[in-house]
Amino acid sequence: MEEDKILLNIRNTILSKSPPDAQITGVEFEGPKIVIYSRNPVVFFEKNEGIIKEIVKTIKKRVVIRGDPQVRKSEEETIRIIKEIVPPEAGITSVFFDDISGVVEIEAEKPGYVIGKEGQTLRKILARTLWHPRVVRTPPIHSTTIAQTRSLFRARREERLKFLREMGQRIHRHPIFKNTYVRVTALGGFQEVGRSAILVQTSESTVLLDAGIKPSGNRHDEFPYFDLPEFDVDRLDAVVITHAHLDHCGALPYLFKYGYRGPVYTTEPTMYLMKMLQEDYLKITERSGKPLPYTSREIAEALLHTYPLSYGEVTDITPDIRLTLYPAGHILGSAMAHIHVGQGLVNIVYTSDFKFERTRLLDYANYRFPRVEVLIMESTYGGVEDRLPPRYDTEQYFITIVKKTLERKGTVLIPVMAVGRAQEILLVLNEAIETGKIPEVPIFIEGMIDEATAIHTAYPEHLSQVLRDRIYRGENPFTSPYIKIVKDPSQRKDITSLGSSIILATSGMLTGGPVLDYLQLLASDEKNSLIFVSYQIEGTLGRKILNGLREIPFIDAYGRITVKELKMEVYRVEGFSGHSDRGQLIKFLARITPKPNLVVLGHGEKSKIRELKSYVERRFNYTVVTPQNIESIRIR
Repeated sequence: MEEDKILLNIRNTILSKSPPDAQITGVEFEGPKIVIYSRNPVVFFEKNEGIIKEIVKTIKKRVVIRGDPQVRKSEEETIRIIKEIVPPEAGITSVFFDDISGVVEIEAEKPGYVIGKEGQTLRKILARTLWHPRVVRTPPIHSTTIAQTRSLFRARREERLKFLREMGQRIHRHPIFKNTYVRVTALGGFQEVGRSAILVQTSESTVLLDAGIKPSGNRHDEFPYFDLPEFDVDRLDAVVITHAHLDHCGALPYLFKYGYRGPVYTTEPTMYLMKMLQEDYLKITERSGKPLPYTSREIAEALLHTYPLSYGEVTDITPDIRLTLYPAGHILGSAMAHIHVGQGLVNIVYTSDFKFERTRLLDYANYRFPRVEVLIMESTYGGVEDRLPPRYDTEQYFITIVKKTLERKGTVLIPVMAVGRAQEILLVLNEAIETGKIPEVPIFIEGMIDEATAIHTAYPEHLSQVLRDRIYRGENPFTSPYIKIVKDPSQRKDITSLGSSIILATSGMLTGGPVLDYLQLLASDEKNSLIFVSYQIEGTLGRKILNGLREIPFIDAYGRITVKELKMEVYRVEGFSGHSDRGQLIKFLARITPKPNLVVLGHGEKSKIRELKSYVERRFNYTVVTPQNIESIRIR
């Protein structure tokens, strides 16, 4: 078979470049990596440091060295050696052995102590045990999602290893066709916000960038246009998910329901957040009485096929496409996708949602790339009037509203997305209490916010430099005594009767979730305040309230409709947005390096895209296109 010939050629090259005392016993595909099994792996690190670099340079593949299973130390002996090598400050909480792949997974409170300077400790563990060490962080706050996912991977490790080897064969096969074209098709998220999905096709490969839903959508426009003739799930080579918001990842399990079994590439935090949000989406859909688009089985299937990547890690995902993810500054784990096609045929940067400004939670988005010919950019705040106030002014205005409400013994209700905005607001509120800007009151959180926050604390390296340093110093603001987790819905009535408190609850656009119960309980009291801190998509209840709706219909558990008059004060505080405003979008276009030849605008309402297109063409002299859904663009 062709795959066998490719692997044989790679193996022969590796053997010719390796010293005989390495005693190589096997070479295998494992996703985009080439795994080398050796009876004496230490020679690759201690005696001949340049060997691996020379192999990588020759075969142009990523390489991992693992010990041969016949010579690995026993599990008991390996644990003893790990504890001997790793300092106790690491806080190792568990050690798991995958005897199929030869990986020992070390879970620790402080992974840096397990890794060591430039990976020296890891190399010592490999050299003395012949198990390949993988380090994961123990979340400072327990995360059910992380625990369940790690258990799933461990329980189904044989299945996952089989998938990774099949995936490797598909990636490393010889191209069949000569690159002659690259085409981009808008399957969703163009001339609208929601259900983002972009199909990239070459003569050799088909890759899907994002697979979202439209939170406010009816059944006919909730999902991308997967029924187009251009889209064939059986011919799909890879899916790239840029971040965990449902309008970018909510339709992923739907693809697995209809037979997709290929790889899903994303960052590690996104993998966990995605699972959490998709499962919540199912619960909300079920409670609303709508038919389920997929089940938890498809969510698990998507997880098993997910291959997490680090920022800046160049990875072959098809025979003619390489993917690199860069920080997007939008939410935890969010990424810009750099797509390199062929031998320099064309380079695409898909920004997805991005923030070109530092926030309390994240540093600003990347703007330097190796090459860019085509830029696909979001336009959520691309309108002429879309100028967000400075972050400092935003926070002061927000705190003023909160303080005024609390002083009149009212309750502040803040609808938030569980991921990103919730953590940003918690940081602002906690600091305001600590510095005396607002009274010491409880901040109640409900609706996955605690779980999302736990995942944030497991990945401090993805957070802003300032916040990361605080967490490493043991000053974790997310464990503040003012933050109270609501565990039982029966508590809601008592909480709303307290007065002088703050409630953060999902969903951020009032499309479902516990926030609707709180709204119903608080709506008729004019002492209370409703503060929107997130973008409200057209058609959502949040958008309707901002547009003046004050008679709010609520549906009880028996399907009966109750209408309540909204007497709460309603505020819109937009400066917390995780999206770039018009000024930041323009600044990004001015600073992006190198300059693109073509700019494709999406993820925005029609009027905003039109206004941004006009300005960008005049100022930068870029060629700008604004496709509608189901349209295709040939970019090469």
